[in-house]
Amino acid sequence: MGELHVNMNVTLDGVIQANGGPTEQDRDFEYAGWERPFWDPGSGEQVNADVRVSDALLLGRTTYDIFRAYWPGQPDEIGRAFDRVPKYVASRGTPELSWDTSTQISDAATQVPELRERHRQIHTWGSGNLLQTLFREGLVDQVNLWMCPVVIGQGKKIFPDGTAPTRFALAEPPKAFAKGVLLLRYRRLDGPPEIRDTHHRPQPFDS
Repeated sequence: MGELHVNMNVTLDGVIQANGGPTEQDRDFEYAGWERPFWDPGSGEQVNADVRVSDALLLGRTTYDIFRAYWPGQPDEIGRAFDRVPKYVASRGTPELSWDTSTQISDAATQVPELRERHRQIHTWGSGNLLQTLFREGLVDQVNLWMCPVVIGQGKKIFPDGTAPTRFALAEPPKAFAKGVLLLRYRRLDGPPEIRDTHHRPQPFDS
């Protein structure tokens, strides 16, 4: 069976909203584009390397529409890769599937397992609403967090209240880039989060 990897740009306080710039839904968001000051050639090449190993995309409708408006026909490595691979759009509505090799899936809980049988490594970029379904159904194998050194204090969070409790383990040592971005790759673990006995000696990080 193939794997599903989720890629997210995130602030130190967990915000994912409008990371690349204002969109139709986020036009009034004060800090739209918060990730852009932190990219450098090293982090860009790492993104290229990650894109190269993916053989399919799974996107929520909003992220798909953003990608569809920009990436088709782009001559760089990411654009060529995104054009080439199958693109699956998770939506119960009627998305415009004008990007080549795009297919709608209306029930992620039942259809994503079928996609994992078909592909070696599916990548999801952004798609925060879809992410909640993927975690609830235990469909995520790895989360790649691109942690940007900024706190903005508002906006949609990657893990809002109600997210399915999930355990992770580092898949490899964190990788730091020149402008302070930290790439954290986490493998999802089976089972609920572990807790400790509350009758213990207080530690410096106890809250």
